[in-house]
Amino acid sequence: MKKRNKFKHSLYLIMALAMLLYAIPKLSLAGGPSWVFGFGVVWSVFAFLVIAAHLHFIIGVDEEKQKRLEAVRKEKIAAWGRWYEEKRVVQK
Repeated sequence: MKKRNKFKHSLYLIMALAMLLYAIPKLSLAGGPSWVFGFGVVWSVFAFLVIAAHLHFIIGVDEEKQKRLEAVRKEKIAAWGRWYEEKRVVQK
């Protein structure tokens, strides 16, 4: 499952890079402050954020944090199961 996720994020990263490379020549980032310039800057920033997010996932910078979160999630599910069982026993 993890390898499939990395493939998916790699594909999205390539698509975002291709979109950015296609759009950069068409964006008007010259001519001083204007609405067109502002749009070009904001669009570029969002594109770079998307690329950075996918790179962050692919590189696996927070792999240890992800393992800890998974352990917490499993414990939370187990606690809900115990709580549900207690409620069921009390209602009988």
